[in-house]
This record gives sequence, C-alpha cells and structure tokens, in this order.
Amino acid sequence: MFTGIVEALGRIEKTEKEQHNVHYWLSCPFTNELKIDQSLAHNGVCLTVVEIKDGQYKVTAIQETLDRTNLKSWTVGSLVNLERCMPAHGRFDGHIVQGHVDQTAVCTNIEDQQGSWKYYFEYDAASGQVTVEKGSICVNGTSLTVVDSGDTTFSVCIIPYTYENTVFKTLKQGDEVNLEFDILGKYIAKMMKAKL
Repeated sequence: MFTGIVEALGRIEKTEKEQHNVHYWLSCPFTNELKIDQSLAHNGVCLTVVEIKDGQYKVTAIQETLDRTNLKSWTVGSLVNLERCMPAHGRFDGHIVQGHVDQTAVCTNIEDQQGSWKYYFEYDAASGQVTVEKGSICVNGTSLTVVDSGDTTFSVCIIPYTYENTVFKTLKQGDEVNLEFDILGKYIAKMMKAKL
C-alpha cells in the first residue's frame, strides 16, 4: 500500500523489450536501499524490483500495464515519481493508494497562479470512474485534492514544493498521466450500480 506522497524522482536509464514486456532500468537516490522483490510505485504504478546492478534497478512492465498506463511513453532520461511502500509504523500523510492505475488522462491546461499551478485533466468516463470536489485523486502517483470536478474532467492545484519535487514540473499540455481513483469511491460506485 502507498500514500501518494512522492519520495523521490527516478530517471529512466535504459529500456529493454522482451516479447510483449518492457524492462526499465532506473536510478534514484535510494537505489542502494532497495531489495529484490520489493514493490515500488512508479508514477503511481506498483512495479516489482527484479534486479539491482551498478547503482541501478530493473522493473518489468507486462502488456496489461503498458496498455493501461503511460509507461509506454517512457524513454531514456524520463523522470518518474517514486514512492516505496508505506511502513506499518509510518504516518499516513496522503490517502490510500494501491499502485493499481485505473486509466490514463490527458493534461488539457496548466494555469500559473502566481505561487501555485492549476492543472486540468480529461479522462474517459466510460469506465464509470468519478471524481468529487475536495476528494482524493492520485495523478502519476501523487496524492492530490480535486479542485473542480466534471463528468470527464477535474483539476488540481500544485504547491511549489510538489511542483519542484515531482514530475509536475515536466508536464505539458497534451501529456498523458496515470490516474488511480479513490478506492472507497470505487467500492461505493460499484455497490450503487449493483443496487440500480
């Protein structure tokens, strides 16, 4: 389980294609603390560390992951939000994040608000996912509060610390991001749909 509080930025150092899978080699400030078989959120996608060598570690994305997330657009030099699993004795600073991306969204606008930034996103509502104002949303692994909520759109505001320490500083209009909707909201929506 994760909280959506980004711990560090990782950098894609190398990619390797193997049949339908893609192996990504990354470097990050805590590579020397990682262990084989450890779960690590990459832009909100839970991936398993499968190899560590020469100050880098390797994770593998299967076709399902590539189809559902923005990992297919990663290239050498791409920056990625990283978060290790929440320790059982740790503080719960964000919200419940599983590292299971529901779908992607497109950044439709970015407003510089003179001290903060407002990002607008659009997603496919056919999946039945919803946002609510002041609810939680995980964008590229970052736990955020929804500002505006529409049927297929939402916005979030980013403070300077989050801007500087996550991939938000590299996002541009038209970029694809990973979304994980609030788990409690997903269960409630499914129960309500079953009752109707």
